[in-house]
Amino acid sequence: MEAVPRMPMIWLDLKEAGEFAFNAAVKKVRPGPGQGRRGPGGGCSTLRKYLGQLHFLQSRIPMGNGQDAAVPVTWTEIFSGKAVTHEDIKYEQACVLYNLGALHSMLGAMDKRVSEECAAGAFTYLRDHFPHSYSVDMSHQILSLNINLMLGQAQECLLEKSMLDNRKSFLVARISAQVVDYYKEACRALENSETASLLGKIQKDWKKLVQMKIYYFAAVAHLHMGKQAEEQQKFGERVIYFQSALDKLNEAIKLAKGQPEAVQEALRFTMDVIGGKYNSAKKDNDFIYHEAVPALDTLQSDFSALTPCSVLSCPSEEKAKLLRDVMAKIEAKNEVLDQFMDSMQLDPDTVDNLDMYEHIPPVLMEKCAALSVRPDTVRNLVQSMQVLSGVFTDVEASLKEIRDLLEEDEAQERKLQELLGRVPPAPGSPPGLAEVSKECSKYLELHEKASFTNTELHRAMNLHLGNLRLLGGPLEQVRAALPTPSLSEDDKQVLQNLKRILAKVQEMRDQRMSLEQQLREMIQKDDITTSLVTTDRSEMKKLFEEQLKKYDQLKVYLEQNLAAQENVLKALTDANVKYAAVRKALAEVEHKWNTTVQTLVASYEAYEDLMKKSQEGKDFYTDLEGKAAKLLERARAACQASEAHRQQLLERELKKQPPPRPTAPKPPLQKKPPDEAGGPEPAELGSL
Repeated sequence: MEAVPRMPMIWLDLKEAGEFAFNAAVKKVRPGPGQGRRGPGGGCSTLRKYLGQLHFLQSRIPMGNGQDAAVPVTWTEIFSGKAVTHEDIKYEQACVLYNLGALHSMLGAMDKRVSEECAAGAFTYLRDHFPHSYSVDMSHQILSLNINLMLGQAQECLLEKSMLDNRKSFLVARISAQVVDYYKEACRALENSETASLLGKIQKDWKKLVQMKIYYFAAVAHLHMGKQAEEQQKFGERVIYFQSALDKLNEAIKLAKGQPEAVQEALRFTMDVIGGKYNSAKKDNDFIYHEAVPALDTLQSDFSALTPCSVLSCPSEEKAKLLRDVMAKIEAKNEVLDQFMDSMQLDPDTVDNLDMYEHIPPVLMEKCAALSVRPDTVRNLVQSMQVLSGVFTDVEASLKEIRDLLEEDEAQERKLQELLGRVPPAPGSPPGLAEVSKECSKYLELHEKASFTNTELHRAMNLHLGNLRLLGGPLEQVRAALPTPSLSEDDKQVLQNLKRILAKVQEMRDQRMSLEQQLREMIQKDDITTSLVTTDRSEMKKLFEEQLKKYDQLKVYLEQNLAAQENVLKALTDANVKYAAVRKALAEVEHKWNTTVQTLVASYEAYEDLMKKSQEGKDFYTDLEGKAAKLLERARAACQASEAHRQQLLERELKKQPPPRPTAPKPPLQKKPPDEAGGPEPAELGSL
């Protein structure tokens, strides 16, 4: 790139010194909490001098753990803020060495960016030569994380210098790839649950920044690999490398949300560079060169060919390459295995759930236990519903009688109207009958609504009563009521075979993880510094090759593990085909079992609700019964008064009839048939 955009770097906090009860002279040169913060260079110099004095002191005075002159040494642990004390001068040395590395990380994060490699060296020496049990901020996991972060940032500084010096594209690409490798190792450490719990909130911020840098520097690496292809006039390769660089940069931009403006500006600058390179290369190839664009994965194996001998001669780089190659194979196999297991939907823990049918589930046992101390549960519910039914019947009878009285009164009123041929006059009619009719209608409406609720309550009671009796009975009956699968011997054999193969899959996973961890630890602990000092420069490549052979046995074991996966998955596929019918039958039984358990639990939980609603129903109908009884008395009295009123009207009507007028005697007439004489006298008039 024409200019070098900078990414922010991570720096580490300093440990704070506590008491060191040796003498005042030591305190004069021992850096305290503020030492090294006023001037970073002076702080590093002070720390180095003090560290040298501690080594001299240790060689002269027995101040180690358990020795005669050992005194308490106190430093503050970074993550918890607690004071940690050990009677060991090596603890003082370890803490000072940690602060030396942290101080170099601060220097490296500044504009000069020259101290990251020194920080990694301090942490590496601390990890490899001091106990990890002093405090959690100096544990193996935390120190390994710090080392990879510092190495990545040191390589980032080297990359920046190489680009400023206009070094060859293949070298810049290689250094960028090494940055990616270190940050990947740091990211794996950050994803460790134990490390994450120690770092707290800062773990998320670091992980987000590191993940973004992985994609960013991968984009830079592929950009310069594309430039290398351009120098070699491999125009098809140039297009795919620039395209890959663009894809990775887009991923970095997605992960950079929330990062400072300096990061966004660097990403925009890099996008302009890579986007311009890609568009130009694609256009040239489409219209001028017409070279086939190869797949990216076919070019990855040629990456090491771009590396100069001076870089290949680095032992740490060779080990990193070895680990990278092994991890690529493991990740590829793990991805296939995960996808396969997801498609099978086979959970080894629940593939056969036969054990659960042998016991009553705890949730049901809890309900049975609760009912065992309340033996009258069912009887109380039945009695409560019987009382409710009795009050309901009484209210219904009272309201029916009131309604009958009102209907009878209305019938007598209509009969009177027919006799008189007109509506009787209102004055003097008995009061209260209309009010009785109105209240009766209101009570009938309430009764009708409550009747529906009462019917639903009885239906619910009948639904749950049998389940409550079952839960309150012997446990053997409860267990017998739960569905259980019935498998043939062949079905059981199919099931056992599937479980055996699933166990084999888990064994393969565990062994793979163990071998990977062994290889990592072996590579991290391997130190050939002494051999390098005594080896002639011309023999170093041979030395590195011989040193790498010590990993061959672990590589063989890993290769065997990875090769076995295909056979294991084939056997699992065959076993799963045979398991299909058994799986369906077990799923159906499990569904019925769960439904039965849920129904029984629902019945228990419905009991309190039934009792509550039953009591509410009794209270409602008891109140309504009292009102209906009073209304019935009023209805009887009103109907009697209405009947008396009708009698008075009839008597008044009879008194109003005029006496017959006298007429002259007429000669006797011949008797006519009844139909000609106008018919007999009406019975009604006779009664009047």
